[in-house]
Amino acid sequence: MPDNARPFRQRFLDGDHLVGTFIKTPATHPIEILGAVGFEFVVIDEEHAPWDRVAIDGGLLAARASGTAGIVRVAEPSPSRILSVLDDGASGVLVPHVSTAAKAREIAAACRYRGGRRGFSNTTRAGGFGAVGIWDHVQASDEGVTFIAMIEDPEALDDLEGIIGVDGLDGVFIGRGDLTVALGTSGMDAPEIMAACEKIMAAAKKAGKPVCVMVAAADDARRFRDMGATAFIVASDQGFMRQAASRAYGDIAAVATA
Repeated sequence: MPDNARPFRQRFLDGDHLVGTFIKTPATHPIEILGAVGFEFVVIDEEHAPWDRVAIDGGLLAARASGTAGIVRVAEPSPSRILSVLDDGASGVLVPHVSTAAKAREIAAACRYRGGRRGFSNTTRAGGFGAVGIWDHVQASDEGVTFIAMIEDPEALDDLEGIIGVDGLDGVFIGRGDLTVALGTSGMDAPEIMAACEKIMAAAKKAGKPVCVMVAAADDARRFRDMGATAFIVASDQGFMRQAASRAYGDIAAVATA
C-alpha cells in the first residue's frame, strides 16, 4: 500500500519520515497548493493566526481534496474546541502547553470515544454526514485521530515520563520557541534548549512514541533526525510566500542597476 494511502496517525506512530508546514492564512488555496506539492500534513494554526470555525472547516476540506493530512493547532485545549475540529474532519490536533500529565489525560479523553469523553455525532464530515453507522464511526475516529502534545513549558520538563506515558497521547512536538523565551536563553540552539530536546527525545523513545519538531532547513532536519525525530514542520505558507517574494523582488529590482 502506498504511504499516502495509510492514515496519518498510523504513519506517525510507525515513525515514517513526515514533512509538514503551518498554515497561517485562513484560506483554502495555500493548503491545496502545499498538498499538491507533496507535504504529508499541514497544521492549521488557530493559536497564532485568524482562523475561525468556518474557515477551519473549509481548510480541512481543502486538505482532504489535496491528499494531505489536516492537523489543527487549537487555540485552547477545551473539549468543545477539540470536538469542533474533529467533527470537521481533522486528522488530529496539535495542542499547545501540555505541561502536566493531568492535562494530557484530559485532552486524550476529549479526542476519544471509547475510554474518553468525546461528544458523539456522526452527522458531521468525520461521520460522512450520517453515512457511517454509530459504532463504525466510533471505531474509525478512535483509530484515526492523532493527539500530539506540545512540550514547551519548563514545568513539563519535570514530568516528561508522566506526560508522554499518557494513554491516548500519540506523540510530542518540541516547542523550541516557547522554551527559549521561557528559559531566557540566547536562542533555539542554545545549550539549554538542546539539552531539553535531548531529554524530551529520550523520554519519547522510552515510551515508544514519535517526536515532531520544527526545523529551518535540511541540515536542521538531519540533526534532529539523528536525535530521534521523525516528523518535521518547516516554515509556513506565509513564510514560503515571503521568502519567494523577497527573492523575486530582489532579482527584478536588481535589473535597474545592472
